[in-house]
Amino acid sequence: MIEDKNQQRTPLSELGEFALIEHLTKQFNIKHTSTVKGIGDDAAILNFEDNKIVVTTDLLIENVHFDLSYMPLKHLGYKAIMVNLSDVYAMNATATQITVSVAVSNRFPLEALEDLYAGIETAASLYNIDLIGGDTTSSTTGLLISVTAIGEVDGNDEVYRSGAKPNDLLVVSGDLGAAYLGLQVLEREKEVYKVNPNNQPDLEPYTYIIERQLKPEARKDIVKLLKDLEVKPTSMIDISDGLSSEILHICRQSEVGCDLYEEKIPLDPQVITVCEEFNIDSTTVALNGGEDYELLFTISPEDYPKIKANPSLTVIGHMVDNSMGVHLVTRVGSKIPLKAQGWKNFTS
Repeated sequence: MIEDKNQQRTPLSELGEFALIEHLTKQFNIKHTSTVKGIGDDAAILNFEDNKIVVTTDLLIENVHFDLSYMPLKHLGYKAIMVNLSDVYAMNATATQITVSVAVSNRFPLEALEDLYAGIETAASLYNIDLIGGDTTSSTTGLLISVTAIGEVDGNDEVYRSGAKPNDLLVVSGDLGAAYLGLQVLEREKEVYKVNPNNQPDLEPYTYIIERQLKPEARKDIVKLLKDLEVKPTSMIDISDGLSSEILHICRQSEVGCDLYEEKIPLDPQVITVCEEFNIDSTTVALNGGEDYELLFTISPEDYPKIKANPSLTVIGHMVDNSMGVHLVTRVGSKIPLKAQGWKNFTS
């Protein structure tokens, strides 16, 4: 949290827009044959032949979606890509290209944008993604990042939110709630730092949950796993706004109800410990925390034997007739109507 006052600061005005883009993107290499032309012309050219194209866009705004007092710019660049790739994988597709546009105020030197793009390059390299374009412009309100991700899906392999049927099993990858708790720890330490800037936080007990907040991973591996297991989900969504919100999205689009079992929700031990420290109910955190970027999907009961032994997947409920509603089944067996209380845009 302590800023290095002696770091080099090169004004962006020394480069200009085109030289800046060339400087920031020179480390990116083309990996996909579908990328016919990437950066360097008026527009990119892609050729996916017979495959269907998946496109998604997200906008991240300083002090709305991220706080640079504890979010390193390299981590921010990485996370901005993960947010978009997660949406591509939620369609059961393969992510192939991204565009990145940045609006930046004059308080950011060239070195800051180099850090941001280093995180973007790391994500592109690890997830085998081509950066094919974008834009840079000035901002009077801080840093804004807009990422568009493009992917492809074979034949009829795409999965929507609208395909769930009664008796389908509800499955989630990974564990839930850690990203939200990581944010709570970082916000707490920020307030402590404001009071005493010489106080250095001990974040060692919170390494997992902080990493889940600052450096999430999109679940490309789950898409591959399901294909290897020959399991095609009947519906799928990524968990960005909280488990309860995403379940309700699937139920609304598929016109079904759901019974979600509290005792089945996967929680990391560190999540349980930190919930006790903050005196927060762990189920509430898992339902409403958001930013987990796990995949939530439904499968036919006939596919259960294919996934039941996999440690990356947990069956947490099943779909029911629409007339039965959407409920959380508590550990004592009572049913509570599920409500969406996760992240909401446009709230004051």
